[in-house]
Amino acid sequence: MKQRGAYVNAMEKKLAEYKCDTNEATCLKLVRFPEDVEDDGTTFHPEYSHQLFGDDEVAFGYKGLQIQLFYTAGNLSTLFKVKYSSKVTDTFDCVEADDVEAKIREIIPAGFTSNTDDFISLLEKEANFKPFGTMLHSYTVHNEEAEQLTYQIHKADISCPGFQEYHERLQTFLMWFIETASFLDIDDDRWDFFLVFEKYNKDGETLYATVGYMTVYNYYVYPDKTRPRVSQMLILPPFQGEGHGAQLLEAVHRFYCSLPKVQDITAEDPSENYVKLRDYVLTKFCQNLPSFDADKLHLGFSTDMIREAQEKLKINKKHARRVYEILRLRATDMSDEEKARAYRLEVKKRLFGPYRKNQRELAKMRKCLRPEELVSHMGQLDTQTQHEELEKSYQLAVDDYRRVIERLASQA
Repeated sequence: MKQRGAYVNAMEKKLAEYKCDTNEATCLKLVRFPEDVEDDGTTFHPEYSHQLFGDDEVAFGYKGLQIQLFYTAGNLSTLFKVKYSSKVTDTFDCVEADDVEAKIREIIPAGFTSNTDDFISLLEKEANFKPFGTMLHSYTVHNEEAEQLTYQIHKADISCPGFQEYHERLQTFLMWFIETASFLDIDDDRWDFFLVFEKYNKDGETLYATVGYMTVYNYYVYPDKTRPRVSQMLILPPFQGEGHGAQLLEAVHRFYCSLPKVQDITAEDPSENYVKLRDYVLTKFCQNLPSFDADKLHLGFSTDMIREAQEKLKINKKHARRVYEILRLRATDMSDEEKARAYRLEVKKRLFGPYRKNQRELAKMRKCLRPEELVSHMGQLDTQTQHEELEKSYQLAVDDYRRVIERLASQA
């Protein structure tokens, strides 16, 4: 028995060596020049791989696994290769390796190459790649080398020649960087696509690199309006932290504000990062509206604010309320105890809404639940816990608001 146990332990230890972290093993690149292919400095890795490799984000059966997914910077022509130093075999090890290649093929469209030389030859065609659709906005950013880089934001739809195939390659990045990502069925003409590109020079020619994008679905609102809803937004990792998300959201917001039929602009299941970005962009827009003047903020959230935000900027009441709280914080001397208390109560009054709803539900429960059932619900709605949760929510909101205020000050 001891020998058998030792054998099993040795086997487990050996097989453990054949487990690879799929976030580390997956190597992504956006390639502009042939030398980028061999340059580890241009490689970036996924944040998530659970949709393909399970919750553990592990591939079994390989040592030194490397999944190469390299894209040409503009058109996103794809090189896909799987490399490893050794692999388990069913004959020798009595176990089977995960079919990594099949899993990746589930998300990348046909037409990729597995030959590095063929991929490098595709770089020569990048000069023919031009951004899709109509340009909405252009802006410049200074990089660390003090160069001035130019970016363009374009609006496209499925009628643009070649766009559908390009989008199939672009959306593969969602699986690696958005936790709950799913692919779109873009045959519906109510989808709008907003794309960010960087202009760059190569051998005296102007080329374009894909930076990020946003998808928006136009819902119908009775009787004759539409409600654009942001579905997905991604700035590719090499470009994150440079302000492109804010530029994109501002450009998209301005575009829809110019359309009389748009009621307001919303987002589907927004992430925390998206909400923070939206807070910044909407506050930047609203701070110049007369109803949000600093001398009016201490009077409270008004119908004028709701109306003006809706009519001029297509911002709904819920989002306008957050903007009001941010601007009121900026205009409040929080070292003045009385003013700070008034501000705190104003924000907590909004945050208390869900708790008040719980109280109403509890009143209904008292009429129809048996005592032992009521006790279990009472535990969830304990007053002391509510106060603690409310204070926690308030502090988190104020922290987020201060970051928006700091960002606005740095851009002034």
